[in-house]
Amino acid sequence: MMDARQLQTEYQRLLGAFRRQLPDPGLRLAVGQGADEYFRQCALSVWKAGGTPVTPAHADWYNALGAEPPVLYWELVTRTDGAGPIPEPPFWQRLKDYDKRTGHSTARRFLTPLSLVLVLLAGADGQVSPREAAAIQTCLDALAAQCDQENLPGDRTPISIAQYITQTPAPSAPQPVKPSDRQPRPDPEPQTEEKEPTLEELLAQLDELCGLEKVKEDVHSLINLVKVRKLREEAGLPVPPMSLHLVFQGNPGTGKTTVARLLARLYKAIGVLSRGQLVEVDRSGLVAGYVGQTALKTSEVVQSALGGVLFIDEAYALAPQDNPNDFGREAIEVLLKAMEDHRKDLIVIVAGYTDLMGNFIHSNPGLESRFNKYLTFEDYDGAQLLEIFHSLCRKNGYTLAPAAEELARETFHRLYETRDKNFGNAREVRNRFETAIARQADRLAGAENPTKEDLMELTAEDWGEE
Repeated sequence: MMDARQLQTEYQRLLGAFRRQLPDPGLRLAVGQGADEYFRQCALSVWKAGGTPVTPAHADWYNALGAEPPVLYWELVTRTDGAGPIPEPPFWQRLKDYDKRTGHSTARRFLTPLSLVLVLLAGADGQVSPREAAAIQTCLDALAAQCDQENLPGDRTPISIAQYITQTPAPSAPQPVKPSDRQPRPDPEPQTEEKEPTLEELLAQLDELCGLEKVKEDVHSLINLVKVRKLREEAGLPVPPMSLHLVFQGNPGTGKTTVARLLARLYKAIGVLSRGQLVEVDRSGLVAGYVGQTALKTSEVVQSALGGVLFIDEAYALAPQDNPNDFGREAIEVLLKAMEDHRKDLIVIVAGYTDLMGNFIHSNPGLESRFNKYLTFEDYDGAQLLEIFHSLCRKNGYTLAPAAEELARETFHRLYETRDKNFGNAREVRNRFETAIARQADRLAGAENPTKEDLMELTAEDWGEE
């Protein structure tokens, strides 16, 4: 059972991860300002639904959600008694309106951290009761139904809370002890943890990625170099200084985040990193709006990345050329110090457009000295875009009819040949895939008893190209 401090840490982690994914600054502000008060109301509703007595430990949990001034135990009892059903988030309508305008799925994605925080609150007394689970499920179902009614994009897979209910084993009748039963018994076999992938398996995953031949070659060379360095260290031989921090340059949708995630695990597999996790942020995850807060915010992100890779997307936004006093430069200074202080257990990868990344690295001598390895991610050509589309179909149980196959080939060839600086590469493919399955759904919704093959096949009509 976690304590109030652990709850606070997990709550901030879940909420922070969701806020970092919000592309709109106004939304991030709205969620940040309204979340604490909202989840305190949720706590009261969940605890009342559970029907068990509120304890001083509940007051500690309630106060861990940012209650100012802290609430006393007797006050919490009164508030819990007067609580109603779990309320709708105060920023819920803004999330839905934003998704309608932009096609994002922020509302549906919020249901995941919401469900996890509610389950955490239900476990304040060490268990999640069926009554608490039912109250949480009712709230989630109502919010998901709104998303369905308003046809908002995103994953429609229902969230089930039943799996979190604490199971109480039924008492069994005592059995007579036989003489043979008094003999010592071997301990049960320990449950084996999920096996970590080997270096060879991770390199195989890298090689399976579509395109990126030069990137794959560079990563293989980098891994070989690091392996040999470690062997020299173990043999007591000198090794020259070497920075493992990287610059990923290229257009959006070219696999930079995917390769960064694999690289983090590769470094763990050869013993360079202790944990191998990837922490992904952009400017909004590092820079605050007031003097002095950026250093704290950036330091927190660095702490979460220790033992792994900190991946900073659109890193050039930290050093805008037209504003030398921007707070982003404070974030850069904190990062540079952290890279020095934790040089044996932190790798930083900065990523963005090729031309802008060069300007960014040259904006600070400290960046130039630490980032001297560049991996260039080329745009996918038409054939590679089609291969990525086929991969999405295979993973999601779809097939392409011959006519749709030809349309897709022509479309991706044209997209590549006429691409501009806004070309989205694999993102363009995913958008086309999502559009095609939405059109297929519209086509099949009125069909009587569609076959399995019908449900799988994407036709020329679903592709919708001219």
